[in-house]
Amino acid sequence: MIELEGVPELIDPVMVAAFEGWNDAGDAASTAVAHLEREWKGEVFAALDAEDYYDFQVNRPTVWMDAGVRKITWPTTRLSVVRVGGAKPRDLVLVRGIEPSMRWRSFCNELLGFAHELGVELVVVLGALLGDTPHTRPVPVSGVTSDPDLAQRMDLEETKYEGPTGIVGVLQEACTHAGVPAVSLWAAVPHYVSQPPNPKATMALLNRLEDLLDLRIPLGELPEDARAWQVGVDQLAAEDSEVAEYVQTLEEARDTAELPEASGEAIAREFERYLRRRDVSPPGSPGGHATADGSDSASYLRDNPGGRTRPPRAPKPDTPGTTENSGETGDSGDPGPDGEDTSED
Repeated sequence: MIELEGVPELIDPVMVAAFEGWNDAGDAASTAVAHLEREWKGEVFAALDAEDYYDFQVNRPTVWMDAGVRKITWPTTRLSVVRVGGAKPRDLVLVRGIEPSMRWRSFCNELLGFAHELGVELVVVLGALLGDTPHTRPVPVSGVTSDPDLAQRMDLEETKYEGPTGIVGVLQEACTHAGVPAVSLWAAVPHYVSQPPNPKATMALLNRLEDLLDLRIPLGELPEDARAWQVGVDQLAAEDSEVAEYVQTLEEARDTAELPEASGEAIAREFERYLRRRDVSPPGSPGGHATADGSDSASYLRDNPGGRTRPPRAPKPDTPGTTENSGETGDSGDPGPDGEDTSED
């Protein structure tokens, strides 16, 4: 029995979810939902029973002091509601938690129970994966769905992925079977700088969510944090000629792959997004993260307690890579068309 006391009647509600773990490279997805919760002052109205879904030896509870009293916070998944104001107000049901350790089908069914009771019209699940993408270029974000009609209507990719998946992929399929429209948005995080946070990837997910839901999200300090992050990675790369050469190879591969996209239509779309985000009307967990091939991947960090580890040799720019969620070959470094676990935790 789902109790939703204190939750008002919602306006055109959309559920936006993200989970720490294999689907959350650089903590980009979970940080995006946390940003929405903070900016719009969301209040938690429900939490799943941690005993049902989590192995506490994998996701341990934390002890903290509250006015001299020791308390324990248990790892779980929480739901909150925020209202987005404006000419067309609407509500977002925010789901933020940790990828469960067990009973994934029951976990998804419980979330879908909340979605049904709240009248949710669309479920958007955010994810992030590790990929062969340079930190100096815009973060690739793919939008995918299992619904052919939704793919056509919202300009998304229809997933063709086959392979290992995480809770993002399982929840999306559960929504599809339950008749609830669902979309996954996936950001590709550079595998050679995979440690969190990654504000640039977080901001890319929020920008894509803006476009998908046709709303304006306050970014706060994220743009400044993203610039500082990139400058910091630039400095680290400059200290190592081998890393700098590898990044340049990724840049050349990315630019070559995206050259056909530099069309007038694509440029116009980006310009409209630029204007819209400035309120101007246009003239017209333990383990690795998912990788582009669905496997786990250890992070390729330059500075480790045990010494340096170097990134692998870059593939030739014209060498296609298999993306996790698309089940097709795609440009190396970009997330699979269905964005499923391709490079995440």
